[in-house]
Amino acid sequence: MESGPKGPFPMTKTATYAWERPAPEADGRPSAWGLLPEDLDAMGAPIGGDHLFGRLQRPWTWTGGHPDLGKGAARWVAEHADLHLPEILERHPSSDGSTKLVLGLSDGQRIEAVHMPRRVRNPRVTFCISSQVGCAMGCTFCATGAMGIKRNLQAGEIVGQVLRLMSELGPESPSQLNLVFMGMGEPMHNLANVHQAIRVMCDRRGLDLAASRITVSTSGLVSGIERLAKLTPRPLLALSLNATTDEMRSSTMPVNRAWNLARLRQALDAWGLRPNEKFTFEFVMLEGVNDTDDDADRLAAWLGELRHKHVVNLIPMNEHAHSPFHEPKEDRIQTFSDRLKAKGCFVTVRRSRGRDVQAACGQLVKEA
Repeated sequence: MESGPKGPFPMTKTATYAWERPAPEADGRPSAWGLLPEDLDAMGAPIGGDHLFGRLQRPWTWTGGHPDLGKGAARWVAEHADLHLPEILERHPSSDGSTKLVLGLSDGQRIEAVHMPRRVRNPRVTFCISSQVGCAMGCTFCATGAMGIKRNLQAGEIVGQVLRLMSELGPESPSQLNLVFMGMGEPMHNLANVHQAIRVMCDRRGLDLAASRITVSTSGLVSGIERLAKLTPRPLLALSLNATTDEMRSSTMPVNRAWNLARLRQALDAWGLRPNEKFTFEFVMLEGVNDTDDDADRLAAWLGELRHKHVVNLIPMNEHAHSPFHEPKEDRIQTFSDRLKAKGCFVTVRRSRGRDVQAACGQLVKEA
């Protein structure tokens, strides 16, 4: 059976990168929206942690966009934690039905999220949410990377995005909701807060989301991938690959200078896939850079046996002012896709939603 690259994994890093250091954290008290029932109990919640947690985490029971805590419980929470929810400051509706949202945080920083309803027989809504203000990874095709890293989002700020969007735009039921950590930031660079948020959102006493409906996308921060593999609940993993040689990947994605393609594949092999669990491989196509027939052949070879089961999303470059790259011509995209399919790859060409309002993959950028 075919397999991915094996052998030594030389580390050629000679510089120190921003993502090698912890990102700044938010000042002030912990957010109430990131606390589990046992946290609330340990703090002395007056109406019991389970009950208070349910009131906070079930937006379909709220009134006027806020949970009905009762005066005593509201006063207690306000004394012990931050009750500020991210505020929707701007809405940018797209012609495809999605909406880009600019959200304001309590310290004046701004992040972006995207609300993407799918009008089918069984309606679903996908939220694309952020994990950091800015990003430390420096990928040269991504607008968020142009911001640099400002700070991590608290777990409660991550959960707060979801609760705010559900409250104001729907869906009413979490059974209709999918989440993708594909907004601003590198989730693995903020894994402690990201995973705490996932624990909160998967708790049966609140939103009760299945971990299989949450996808965390990474640029290839191997240390984070290896930590996440061992955590419970464990979401699905998406990998932003985007190149088929170390030389090209290192030139567009600095993370590859520390963890090259062979080392990245080793981390995937060690993930320990569960029955019916699938990876998603994201490949942003850049005209004249990574869209050749040779790139398609190398991509299939790197995937090895993974090509037959796991999804390869080809994403034509979503152009923006912060990057010099362009979207390949349609016939080049189709030829690339067909070549992968001929080698047994499960391929989709993903037409990113919200391009007309700069809400598509790689286009999110917001200064405070």
